[in-house]
Amino acid sequence: MKIVIDTNVIISAVFFGGMPRRLIEHLFNDDFNAFVSPQIVQEYAETYEEVHEKYSGRGNPAILQKILEKSTVIVPQKEVTICRDPDDDKFISCALEGKCLYIVSGDNDLLSLGKVEDVEIVTIAEFLKKIKK
Repeated sequence: MKIVIDTNVIISAVFFGGMPRRLIEHLFNDDFNAFVSPQIVQEYAETYEEVHEKYSGRGNPAILQKILEKSTVIVPQKEVTICRDPDDDKFISCALEGKCLYIVSGDNDLLSLGKVEDVEIVTIAEFLKKIKK
């Protein structure tokens, strides 16, 4: 199963644990394949630095590095412009290019789309239920 993971999920996993961390544990156990684009990798890194600074020293950069090592980097050949927040279009472009089944997100701008072509946009809880099946 191929998915794209939104930045908010990655950052929550690295800094706060809970369901986002459980999702990442599934990635580490090879229960699915995660796809990223160079733009997504850049956003992960920049957001990590912002949150790391805000929470002075909290967070584990090794977890982020391992997430990136377990992810497949692809360069989308076409960029979509569909989301009401244009900054989120990169996740859709990546998912379409990678022929992913899901985008896992906590972002209402993405979640409000529901589905784009064959890609379902779901919450962490919804995706974790799908993994258990």
